[in-house]
Amino acid sequence: MQVQKITPFLWFDNNAEEAMNLYVSVFKNSKVLSIHHSGKAGPGEDGTVMVVYFELDGVRFLGLNGGPMNTFSEAISFWVYCDTQEEIDDLWEKLTAGGGEASKCGWLKDKFGLSWQIVPSILLELLDDKDPVKRDNVLKAVWEMEKLDMRKLQEAAAK
Repeated sequence: MQVQKITPFLWFDNNAEEAMNLYVSVFKNSKVLSIHHSGKAGPGEDGTVMVVYFELDGVRFLGLNGGPMNTFSEAISFWVYCDTQEEIDDLWEKLTAGGGEASKCGWLKDKFGLSWQIVPSILLELLDDKDPVKRDNVLKAVWEMEKLDMRKLQEAAAK
């Protein structure tokens, strides 16, 4: 198996397999690569899931059931480009389901506490406009939203 040079490594309490299965079900072109279990020597109970290895749309991740001492924070998030509003809506619904929570500016936390930014692919283009008024209008619109709305962002850029 070819190894990705830089791989996000996610520390879960004891639900890495559940998280992996959710993420693989949410993102197209994703798959479980392997699941490793603890042996008699530990670190967990013999036979329990220790490490999961999976791929989300071409990006490989490792997940560890490491216990409750480390948790996720907004200091790290995954930025996901979406080409349509339907894709934004779908990802938003699936990632906030079961106890996730919406935040501002396209950010959300899933039920495991992992932060995601669900962003229209046009956003950086709109924010890179040469007209500072258009850029400011778009940025102001972003700050006023939880889930980003492509139509409203385009309307803000057209003002």
